Amino acid sequence: MRKPHYAWVVLAITFLVLLISAAIRATPGVLIVPLEQEFGWSRATISFAISINLLLYGLIGPFAAGFVNRYGPRRVMAVSAFLIGLGALATITMKHPWQLIALWGVVVGTGTGIIAIVLGATVVQRWFYLHRGLALGLLTASSATGQLLFLPLLAQVVVSSGWRWAVIIVGLVALIVAPIAFFVMRDRPQDMGLEPLGLPDTETVPAPATGNPFVAAMSALREASHSREFWILAGSFFVCGVSTNGLVGTHLIPACMDHGIPEVQAAGLLAVMGIFDLVGTTGSGWLSDRFDNRLLLLMYYGLRGLALLYLPYGFVSEGHGLSIFAVFYGLDWIATVPPTVALARQAFGAEKAGLVFGWIMAAHQVGAALAASVAGLMRTNEGNYDHAFMIAGVLCVMSAVGVLFAGKRPRGPVLSPQGV
Repeated sequence: MRKPHYAWVVLAITFLVLLISAAIRATPGVLIVPLEQEFGWSRATISFAISINLLLYGLIGPFAAGFVNRYGPRRVMAVSAFLIGLGALATITMKHPWQLIALWGVVVGTGTGIIAIVLGATVVQRWFYLHRGLALGLLTASSATGQLLFLPLLAQVVVSSGWRWAVIIVGLVALIVAPIAFFVMRDRPQDMGLEPLGLPDTETVPAPATGNPFVAAMSALREASHSREFWILAGSFFVCGVSTNGLVGTHLIPACMDHGIPEVQAAGLLAVMGIFDLVGTTGSGWLSDRFDNRLLLLMYYGLRGLALLYLPYGFVSEGHGLSIFAVFYGLDWIATVPPTVALARQAFGAEKAGLVFGWIMAAHQVGAALAASVAGLMRTNEGNYDHAFMIAGVLCVMSAVGVLFAGKRPRGPVLSPQGV
């Protein structure tokens, strides 16, 4: 019997690490109300700390791609998971808002920023020639699976034992994952005498990057910024961040509690989204290998916008309005990633796709940070999230039209396919 290619083992380890990182990023959704009740901090203050986390998660991504290229995924994963675990555990001792900002905002935000989907995109580019869309779809879906596995459990722990025990759980899990990544992960197929999965004889493997990771990241941004493709993809991903991590991921549970829905039940809605996003995003990866990625993004952003415009009515309607929203929105949660990466790869080359996608992901998290902070401020001033959901819905519909202009020949210089 033929031994499976080690690329699948690497994919499994990367999936696990991204899953834990995603679960930790989702944890503030079940902490907002308990922190508000214990410390008397306003929702705007707590949301600001979460927005710092989301912002760093995005802005570190391009430089993380440079570090991954220079030092390899194995060491980067291990160190980052260790940093996340320490930062999360330290939050159980906090007494003041600045400590929440420093620990969860800066420390955990930095760690999760390094372990991001940008890392997954780089791993896929290195290890897979065939099945790239499927592999990236699975890694992207890991964030949904993180919600699926952890959020209902963490919500139950918060209700039964307090928010500190929930933080202890995620911190310890991150510390356990760090040595697994260090000892099992491999940086490149060549480390094991292999070629990328499915690489034909006519193709060559790009040479490993050896330059300064900061210089590599800034160079990629400078060159990509001359391309129309970059600005279209970055703009659409900004809206993606607004409508997912920033708004729904951060504020859906508090919004449900505002309407009398218990925290555990509200976390269950996000878990339902996780189940269906696992299907939707994996399917999106399969579709991105076969269909026009611009049309896929048109469908994803358009349907997401309609779902958000419906959400304020779903809270007050009788029946299963929120359940329908959870299923519908879950299928579309981060299905945008595989088509976006595919378009970036087409425009900028396989070796630089990770660096350029790092900056596109940075735009995603700038949108997420802005939405998390602004939505919290709107809730503090208006007493509800209705306008925040409707604004995000309109932005999604606008992005659905904008992505149709991507995928054509960019204006200005195109990045060379050689490594940085």
